[in-house]
Amino acid sequence: MAKHMLSESKCVSRLLRIQNSQARQIQTTVDALDVDRHSRLMNTWWDLDGPVRLLHTLNNLRIPFIQEGLAEEQDNLSSVLKGKTILDVGCGGGILSEGLAKLGAKVVGIDASKELIEVAKYHSSNNKELINNLPTYINTTIEEHSAIHAEKYDAVVASEIIEHVVEKELFLESCVRATKPNGKLFFTTPSKTRMAQFLIIFVNENILHTIPKDTHQYDKLLTPRELESMLEMNNCKVESTRGFVAVPLTKRWKWTNHKLFMFAMQAVKLKQIQ
Repeated sequence: MAKHMLSESKCVSRLLRIQNSQARQIQTTVDALDVDRHSRLMNTWWDLDGPVRLLHTLNNLRIPFIQEGLAEEQDNLSSVLKGKTILDVGCGGGILSEGLAKLGAKVVGIDASKELIEVAKYHSSNNKELINNLPTYINTTIEEHSAIHAEKYDAVVASEIIEHVVEKELFLESCVRATKPNGKLFFTTPSKTRMAQFLIIFVNENILHTIPKDTHQYDKLLTPRELESMLEMNNCKVESTRGFVAVPLTKRWKWTNHKLFMFAMQAVKLKQIQ
């Protein structure tokens, strides 16, 4: 009888471990195939003419967007990032993290790719412009990080990442959790339109090869309204939405008066009503 009870207890314990493991697996936003696809680019991540070259020039658009979103009326844009705590979600090899840190921000970059985090650490440590303000890089996910570091950051930036994750509601909820009350959230992502599908996926990925093939899947894209609705459901107010597009032949980006191809969105996390 005692042996039977012990055996039954072991079975129950094993079942609970399996259930807990499954629960942990469900509570993730990571698309493993997507992480692997980006990890294979590690050796060319900092090649300005390499496969992610458009991410490098995107800093010229997204960093001013973040500066403007964090600035008060009396602030000088050149110094507005100094001392600000910023979480760069899906930081990859650190292109945006380094750009923000150069302007004085206290940056934490997180990514699910161990390989790209190593690239980011190596490149930043060899960048003389960052010698007094190195970003901190962590191989983790936003849901894991926000569970430990809730309401820690003045700003959370998710640039060119939400279109790559699964469980987008969990991803966004986790980004909001990491943000301080009255803190800001910034997103850049392709629009879910047939025009974007044609230009970004068909033309840029398959013809011009300015973006690595299979980087984007149309079904994983969002419309501005979908992202805004998710933010509103998480006690955030959208303050700005702007369209932009890449000009492939010049490797540059420009703002547009429409959101047919790409869009940038800025929101503020509202204080909870007591």
